[in-house]
Amino acid sequence: MTRPDTTGTAPDTLMGGPPRGRVRMPGTPLPLLLPALVGLAFLLLPLVALLVRAPWHGLPHQLTSAEVWQALRLSLVSATAATAVSLVLGVPLAWLLARTEFPGRSVVRALVTLPLVLPPVVGGVALLLALGRNGVVGRWLDSWFGITLPFTTAGVVVAEAFVAMPFLVVSVEGTLRAADRRYEEAAATLGASRLTAFRRVTLPLIAPGIGAGAVLAWARALGEFGATITFAGNFPGRTQTMPLAVYLALQNDPAAAVALSLVLLAVSVAVLAGLRDRWMRVS
Repeated sequence: MTRPDTTGTAPDTLMGGPPRGRVRMPGTPLPLLLPALVGLAFLLLPLVALLVRAPWHGLPHQLTSAEVWQALRLSLVSATAATAVSLVLGVPLAWLLARTEFPGRSVVRALVTLPLVLPPVVGGVALLLALGRNGVVGRWLDSWFGITLPFTTAGVVVAEAFVAMPFLVVSVEGTLRAADRRYEEAAATLGASRLTAFRRVTLPLIAPGIGAGAVLAWARALGEFGATITFAGNFPGRTQTMPLAVYLALQNDPAAAVALSLVLLAVSVAVLAGLRDRWMRVS
């Protein structure tokens, strides 16, 4: 009688168990599943309530008013301008934090990310003290160049850039730290200057991180409220963005506030959908 050849066969396969390399994961523990479901409901319930209570029959009328389009146009323009400012200033700042060793770098990094946790109203007050007509720098801008930032459209851009730029800096710095520096070193050995290596090698490498950071910064600028209303005020057609319009409409016309909130919700969902491929590649 010939015995079956079991050479190279895993013991658990002979005993009827799953093949080696295919680990059977246990089910989700109940003590973890219940808080997870409660947390999911806590995050989704307000959004579901917004959709359920939305005045769908009067939504076209609410969204076609001149005030809504003024606020929406100003929001889109100011958020885009704030993102451009964040790109011009934030990408070099992220490179400085990721590639350059200097004393106090950890302190500088903490200060750069401070607006992420700073209450936006406090940021608006700080901007007033710095760039207001009697501010530390604002008085010189006013007297030397005749530039006044508070309560202007430019002030909206400044306030939004202040709170949005850290999102871009954090994203780009993380991408720079994860990038392979051997490509930059190879470019240097071939005679490329540091600026040329950054422009032709580093930028293409970190382009996905820059794109993700720019989208996050744009979304944060679009939803900014506290620093904007403190530093730029709430003047229709000049400084009233969509979040400010929602706040004002909530006091006088709740249906209009819900309609405006739906617009911002749709923009947020679009941003998340645009970043989904980026997150999937990272994970």
